[in-house]
Amino acid sequence: MSSVLHFPTNPAPLSTADALALAEPVARQLAETAVARDQAGGHAARERELIRDSGLLALTVPQELGGLGASWPTFYRVLRRLAEADSALAHLFGFHHLQLASVQLYGTAEQQRRLLGETIRRRWFWGNALNPLDRRLLAVDTDQGWRLDGAKSFASGSVGADMLTFSAWHEGMQAALIGVRPADAPGISVRADWDAFGQKQTDSGTVSFDAVALPRADVLQPPGSVPTPRTTLRQQIAQLILVHLYVGIAQGALQAGLRFTRDESRPWFQSGVAAAVDDPFVQHRWGELWLQVRPAELLADAAAQSLQQALGRGDALTADERGAVAIAVAEAKVLAHRAALSVSQQLFELTGARATSGRYGLDRFWRNARVHTLHDPVDYKLRDLGRHALTGAWPEPTPYS
Repeated sequence: MSSVLHFPTNPAPLSTADALALAEPVARQLAETAVARDQAGGHAARERELIRDSGLLALTVPQELGGLGASWPTFYRVLRRLAEADSALAHLFGFHHLQLASVQLYGTAEQQRRLLGETIRRRWFWGNALNPLDRRLLAVDTDQGWRLDGAKSFASGSVGADMLTFSAWHEGMQAALIGVRPADAPGISVRADWDAFGQKQTDSGTVSFDAVALPRADVLQPPGSVPTPRTTLRQQIAQLILVHLYVGIAQGALQAGLRFTRDESRPWFQSGVAAAVDDPFVQHRWGELWLQVRPAELLADAAAQSLQQALGRGDALTADERGAVAIAVAEAKVLAHRAALSVSQQLFELTGARATSGRYGLDRFWRNARVHTLHDPVDYKLRDLGRHALTGAWPEPTPYS
């Protein structure tokens, strides 16, 4: 486990401006090495420590537990800024806070005090092994709680994590439980086997469990628990993390392409201008891409505000109010998905053949967007939006909606 460090409690929740100021040096340092690290892949241990040392791991922890107490819209703005610089490390940061949200939504008051308090005191970096579609990890009842055997794939942030949140299938109940364990608990092993062509440093390994003891105190949601509108907001928190990752990628690709056009691109010989930035066709196309990013930003921010309002309702949240959040997130997800892929692909048409040189690493934006936007099919978001428009039906709460 990491060394203990105490963060002071702020007199007021951290503002968006202050949070972004805290994140800016981190984003700049990540950007400086992003191309080289993308090419190398592997575990970004130094960069994880950079995020840890910044204090940003405490961003969404309530102030009364020693955290920074930032709102979710503030968290998402920070996530987006980090994704603009390096979407893989932003993914790790985002999924750390997703696990903290799981503790806050599912955990008892005692579990929240213990786990979130220790997160601050020990500077824990959380990883995710809660892949709901992978039921290979089984939970069997014991006198003390459960025994865990099996594996979980696509476990983002598991390599190098201090704590893991996971789901395990209970055959008797035909339902999953959600629990937490230290990543170095006896019987847990993490294999660094992520080999996709993008998002190379998300530490998304395979986590194996061999007769792992799970005490009742570390179960956030027992098998067979009835979900409430409030607890199903976890799915919306997760989906909105993806939204802001995609918007950050789109913003990063846009800014990188604009810089290349200004500093490196040569005008086409038929343009009649001395500089590429003066070519009206280049100006027109960058204007088109700008107008793909801006609506994605605005809908991403609006969805974050909708989520914050729903969380503020607590246990009084209704199914209709939860459904409205899901619609807002689905709208933002579709536009963010499209913006990230479109800008990261089309920037090459505006920067020219020289921009494909490996030393610039401009292809990383498209590769990262393409890999991550396959997380769940965007067509089902469009289906949910169309069905709601036609019939008024809200999206069905699932692990992805």
